[in-house]
Amino acid sequence: MSTTTTEITADQILDVRDIIARVEDLREGQDDEDERAELAKLEELLASLKGYGGDEKWEGSWYPLTLIRDDYFADAMEELVKDIGDLPHDIPDYLVIDWEATAKNLRVDYASVEFDGETYWYR
Repeated sequence: MSTTTTEITADQILDVRDIIARVEDLREGQDDEDERAELAKLEELLASLKGYGGDEKWEGSWYPLTLIRDDYFADAMEELVKDIGDLPHDIPDYLVIDWEATAKNLRVDYASVEFDGETYWYR
């Protein structure tokens, strides 16, 4: 049986719902050794996230919805701050915000997990 979802790779943002869908597909039909290895890797990731709260319930446990790769964290925090309205829209272009420092300040609300050789942040 062939799987219908695509392989999960170390993208900037990982959606746990995509990971769960991939695990479910792989559980239905592990055609080769590569798929069995991928399933083991994804199940290990989900086990690391299991029970740490979040917005996605699967197999009786809660999971965080989004994983943010470490090298993209500052950009993601800039988007978050702008989206939630903490930053006025009329700031002049000559003012510079240190998004790395801002991300470091916000990181205290996040936990980390390793996946595919990368660190990801979630809450």
